[in-house]
Amino acid sequence: MVIMISLSPRDTPYRLTVLVLLTLPGAVVPADWQVTPTLRLRESYTDNMNLAPPAQARGEFTTEVSPGIVVTTDGPRLKLALSYSLQKIASTRQAGRTSQVLDASGHAELLPDWLSIDARSAISEYNVSAFGPQQLDPSQVTGNTNTVHSNSISPYLRHSFQGLGTLELRHTEQRVDAGGLLDVRNSGTNLRLTGDDAGNGLNWNLSLDRTVVDDAALPPVTMSDAALTLSHPVGGSLSAFVTGGYEKKDYQSTSAQPQGNYWSAGGVWSPSPRTRVAASLGRRYFGKTRTLDAAYRMRNMFWTLNYNEDITTMHGEFLSIPPTGLSDFLYDLWATRIPDPETRRRTIKVFMAISQMLGPDGNVNFFSHRYYLQKQLTLATVYSTPRSALGFNLSSTRRTAQTSNAIDSVLLGPDELALTDQTRQSAAQLGWSWRMSARDNLTVSASHNRVRSLTTGRADRNSAVVLSLSRQLQSKVSANVNLRHARHSSNAGGDYRENSVSAALMVAF
Repeated sequence: MVIMISLSPRDTPYRLTVLVLLTLPGAVVPADWQVTPTLRLRESYTDNMNLAPPAQARGEFTTEVSPGIVVTTDGPRLKLALSYSLQKIASTRQAGRTSQVLDASGHAELLPDWLSIDARSAISEYNVSAFGPQQLDPSQVTGNTNTVHSNSISPYLRHSFQGLGTLELRHTEQRVDAGGLLDVRNSGTNLRLTGDDAGNGLNWNLSLDRTVVDDAALPPVTMSDAALTLSHPVGGSLSAFVTGGYEKKDYQSTSAQPQGNYWSAGGVWSPSPRTRVAASLGRRYFGKTRTLDAAYRMRNMFWTLNYNEDITTMHGEFLSIPPTGLSDFLYDLWATRIPDPETRRRTIKVFMAISQMLGPDGNVNFFSHRYYLQKQLTLATVYSTPRSALGFNLSSTRRTAQTSNAIDSVLLGPDELALTDQTRQSAAQLGWSWRMSARDNLTVSASHNRVRSLTTGRADRNSAVVLSLSRQLQSKVSANVNLRHARHSSNAGGDYRENSVSAALMVAF
């Protein structure tokens, strides 16, 4: 079996990642493959194609043709999920455009209990800045978007030594590329030793990590970290842990030198398989740190509450793996409601996010070459019945730059360099899905996002409401109709409103 995916010449690393995902695991262990070609035809109309102020707004029809392919396999030693589509967009007043969407991840165990490999690859369109027009549909043209390619290949050795513990040695190669705006490569090696329970309940974990970040716009940055964690049960459902370590990062910080000893202490409370709370307090070179990770699961409801403080980068956020607790909950719960696994994944993806252009929590991961101290709080819940589901997400993200804004001169104008020195974003998302019949489904989504520059005082607000009606026409043919209303306001000007309607036909061959 040969599968061709159209990528440009500069995408050799991404082609290599997709090749690894598709061919290397299959050559090692037999598995049941599901290969499904797809075709999506979509006609839409918007009264504000360029998301411009009312005086400049103009309506336009758009036709989209998107052939694609879905490849999946799920075995004990091989897991793969790949979805690819080539979007051809034609408009009545704009030049035709072509874009690609890829979401692929795979895991293969090459030598049992010894050698494995993980690989991920993605191509998608994202908003460049959290300020200004926010694209919600690939047919819109705003001047505030760019295609982001990201890929990661990570072979690792893992083996358990009886009486000693488990050793894992992992090497990771990653790249994030957004044309002339961004080109970052990461090369890292991690050694992790996890000790066996010595019989007295004491557990330990030793981690050594070294990563080299090569940003085309900056000198290479080396990051090293060594940490030891000890944990011990305090009661039947409570355990305590303490971590101590040393880290060193040689990026040019405008505040504290990014190196030094650090520590944290906390506990994990798990009174039942449905409830888990983990929290910690500590100190690093940038100040005090706090973390919280809580989850509570009932028969028809799932809650999560998370808080984290860490140094992050824009490309690091694109490479991070988002939490899957809510979607996993729905995937298991909707097994009888939507028997087909791929249809179930697509339905959950549409329900959980109003648009792929915004982050999974409704906030924008804006483009930047800078290092940030990020403090993020997220509360999310989903409630499901046999015929409906209601989801809610509330989040707040604050970023404080740790490096000079001069390195973002390629991304921002000279008058906007201070715009992202300190930012705060907050978002609320609400979604409701109702299974009207065996073939019909109604979904209503609403979101509101507010982003503020604490340095300049600029504040932008974005709101959107989407109504989607879908119908399964045949076993492999479905259709949907979408209505959308979006608003944007800013104390810097550029307010706009947009209304759109679209109809789409999806075919799986």
